Amino acid sequence: MTTHELSIKYSDDLLLSLKKSPQEFEAEARLLLAVKLYEMNRVSTGVAAQLAGMGRVAFMFELARFGLSPMGQDPEDLAEDMANA
Repeated sequence: MTTHELSIKYSDDLLLSLKKSPQEFEAEARLLLAVKLYEMNRVSTGVAAQLAGMGRVAFMFELARFGLSPMGQDPEDLAEDMANA
């Protein structure tokens, strides 16, 4: 499998304002990109997890932080479906 690399320039000022190390910021940026692509139905949880640099199950748990469901529905919609089942 061919892999590609994306490079984004950012300043120390950004790190200071976010109170993050370069490693923390880069991990968060990867996660945010993966979550957004998943939210837009552009990638699966597996592909998004790889992009975020984590396992699929860990990524699925992270989705809750952003109000997203690994089932592809809003948590409220899923709860309503379960209540009506």
